[in-house]
Amino acid sequence: MIDGRQRKNIKIGLFVEVIQKPHQLFGQLTSGKVAKILTKSPSHPYGIKVKLESGIVGRVKNIVD
Repeated sequence: MIDGRQRKNIKIGLFVEVIQKPHQLFGQLTSGKVAKILTKSPSHPYGIKVKLESGIVGRVKNIVD
């Protein structure tokens, strides 16, 4: 499985599952294509923050093949 906590693994246009801030408690995932990578550091313990094409912002939990 590709690690969503490493920035090098995330590319624009990649199909991913993210967790939004209000959904962290329940673990509800939202899927979509990456439009923009928001995290500047090479890694983040909770996942790289991205903006999806739908406008949703969240941290990458899974990268869908």
